[in-house]
Amino acid sequence: MKVISRWQDKLVFEARIDQHSTLMDTKPPLGSDKAMSPKQLVIAGLCGCTGMDVASLMKKYKQPLEDLVIEADVTMTEGPQPVIFKTITLTFKLSGQLDLEKVREAVRLSQTKYCGVSAMLAKAVPMNYSIEVNGEVVGSGKAEFA
Repeated sequence: MKVISRWQDKLVFEARIDQHSTLMDTKPPLGSDKAMSPKQLVIAGLCGCTGMDVASLMKKYKQPLEDLVIEADVTMTEGPQPVIFKTITLTFKLSGQLDLEKVREAVRLSQTKYCGVSAMLAKAVPMNYSIEVNGEVVGSGKAEFA
């Protein structure tokens, strides 16, 4: 993978990978708040990576998934620079007439075997997750990779 990031103005950068691009920025006064910050993009990537795992496994398990939302709550360190992630809590919200064991298995596999972004972040930050199906909490766990 090769990423090229080019400064635009203030603290806006455009990152390009192949034919894709995205902007990054920060809040005023230093930035213009035109786009997500680099840290926000990391968390968005985490949610996308684990979400792709779970959605793929639900299809493999022939589960009638109607909706899947991954929420990430992140606490940050305080004090001297750099400010980094302190804890990450993921909430997987699924809906549909789903087999709860299949849902738990899909999320567990993503958070212990498949999600490369989770695997990288879990080496540096405690990551926990909970699972909700049709608005009811049905499981929880911790991202732990061998």
